[in-house]
Amino acid sequence: MLKMRKEKFNLEYVFNKASRNNLWNYVSTPSGLSEWFADDVSKKENLYIFNWNKTAIEAQLLTVVPNTCIRFRWIEDENPESYFEFKLHKDELTGAIVLDITDFADPEEKEETIVLWEKQIKELTQMLGI
Repeated sequence: MLKMRKEKFNLEYVFNKASRNNLWNYVSTPSGLSEWFADDVSKKENLYIFNWNKTAIEAQLLTVVPNTCIRFRWIEDENPESYFEFKLHKDELTGAIVLDITDFADPEEKEETIVLWEKQIKELTQMLGI
């Protein structure tokens, strides 16, 4: 059976009252990611271990540009082109910090994946107190 290619998608979230450094900490450190993204996150060199309901999933750290961008690839993902990424930039018009998320999903799972991201970002917003 032929495996369908994953689709790349981007989501954008505007954080009017968040500091860039604070938001960066939440998307780039094991302790920050444990607050909103997974039940627990640990790091061993370039490997991040994400735990959900006692299930550990490993992701390789691919790229990091401090205070700007961090990119991971799930180790178990068969598609070498897939990754998930958090990118921060400042909206020039409003001065707000924008979090861009890039991810990949199978076409039939894309909508479900976006709903999951929405839920996670709601958690992050609560952690930031905004």
